[in-house]
Amino acid sequence: MLVRDKSQANSSFNSMQRVKVYRLNDDGKWDDQGTGHVTIDYLERTEEPGLYVIDEEDNETLLLHRIMPDDIYRKQQDTIISWSDPEYSTELALSFQETTGCSYIWDHICNFQRTLQFSTLNNETFHSMNSELRELPVVELSTLPLILKTVSESGIADHMRLTDLIVKDQDFFRKLMDLFRICDDLENIDGLHMIFKIVRGIILLNSPQIFEKIFGDELVMDVIGALECKFLLHSLSQYAMSAFVPEISPL
Repeated sequence: MLVRDKSQANSSFNSMQRVKVYRLNDDGKWDDQGTGHVTIDYLERTEEPGLYVIDEEDNETLLLHRIMPDDIYRKQQDTIISWSDPEYSTELALSFQETTGCSYIWDHICNFQRTLQFSTLNNETFHSMNSELRELPVVELSTLPLILKTVSESGIADHMRLTDLIVKDQDFFRKLMDLFRICDDLENIDGLHMIFKIVRGIILLNSPQIFEKIFGDELVMDVIGALECKFLLHSLSQYAMSAFVPEISPL
């Protein structure tokens, strides 16, 4: 990795702090690698944040380190920052001349780490969710719980993918409404309840393409019927409960 031209080192992060660079040798002792000035800047090409130390005598690079999101950094005795560098399989340390310089660099490392960790978490979550939702479940009575889970538990990042799958599947709603009619004929209360929740969840995706499909002449009456089932089920439930209330005769 290369760093930007040294003449451009006075960036927004640039506050050159005098340090000694140490590397842990095979005997477990710290070797002095030289004295220079450390700053933080974005690395060329990768545009990732990095630490670099420029030798105070010949302006050569003593150290170039890409800041990582992992918990590898340690601050010791107010003037030392050390870490285990996985890219070079070695232990490194910076010994600062001033405590303020050590605090300055340490704070910037921590800030960059938080940014990197947040970015990594978001990317992993987004790709994980989108990789899991590759196709819709088969529309059958036995798969209604899975369809409901897919619709109701999809996160914001997955809404576009879910909408796209529903719009592209020409038979999804037709088969779902076929199931609605079957459940209605069989008085399958659990099935009707799940279909109601599925239809409601899909409507909440707020997609004009989906609205055009479900409120077309072919499906609109069944869709309305599925939504009305919620109120019917509530009435049936109340009726069933009242049937078990014992009749009390006056004394």
